[in-house]
Amino acid sequence: MASMNILPTHTRILILKCLVEGMSIRATARLAEVSKATVMKLVVTAGEVCAKHMDEIMQELPCRRIQADEIWSFVYAKEKNVPRAKKAPPKAGDVWTWVALCADTKLIASWRIGDRSSETAIDLMDDLRRRLKYRVQLTTDGHKAYLEAVEGAFGGDVDYAQLIKLYDSPSKEEEGRRYSSGDCIGIHKKVIEGRPDKEHISTSYVERQNLTMRMSMRRFTRLTNAFSKKVENHAHSVALHVWWYNMGRLHQTLRVTPAMEAGVTDRLWEMGDLVRLIDEATPPPKRPKTYRKRKLNGEFSK
Repeated sequence: MASMNILPTHTRILILKCLVEGMSIRATARLAEVSKATVMKLVVTAGEVCAKHMDEIMQELPCRRIQADEIWSFVYAKEKNVPRAKKAPPKAGDVWTWVALCADTKLIASWRIGDRSSETAIDLMDDLRRRLKYRVQLTTDGHKAYLEAVEGAFGGDVDYAQLIKLYDSPSKEEEGRRYSSGDCIGIHKKVIEGRPDKEHISTSYVERQNLTMRMSMRRFTRLTNAFSKKVENHAHSVALHVWWYNMGRLHQTLRVTPAMEAGVTDRLWEMGDLVRLIDEATPPPKRPKTYRKRKLNGEFSK
């Protein structure tokens, strides 16, 4: 991990708090009185540390009911606009954030950034499976990519069902609703594997988490220019959100954090704890040797 000029702790805490509350890079830089480049360097460092920390502690999870879903965003330009975009990076276009959420503890057990293909679904389910302690009931939407992914990861050791929502086609008079789905006119619960409890075949909690992500990360806000310009920065932002959501944000219903409810930790983590993790993972900057030290080391020829 590359070293960076160390900002005061209180400044880094302020920057990170602004970012997890949905502020943009520019607004955060103005409020903290630092440059945009400084904010972005902290996003990258914090994202790497958060992803590593989540990977280390999210083991043997006691989850019993899991809901999975995908949320759309884009990097640099929407998929349809990439061919005529100037200097578009290789991974420009639509990007999907896949989330697996524990319905009981509201813990984000696993997440992945990628396209909407079966490869990303397989990656998510393989990662989810290795983190679980017990057999679970799993619910997803009707996306076909889940079928192969769940079968490959769990085999028959899962109670799996899909919740398929039926939507009414919007009429031509509803042009103002172009960013909204049609009215939901019904649902269909389809059992795929095992014996899932039909009362708990639902994706409501993970869909609510989708809203939390859009509200908590400026990069997910529609109809703005705050979208990610690089997929790597997008992934770092999501990792920061997941860490704070699991570890530091009190759930309004549970009155504790999801990580506390799941037994992953026994305390409420603060943003200062994340700064401490960053300091532990970041090597101290190399200071240039003084003239005296260089002379003592014999670096000068006579």
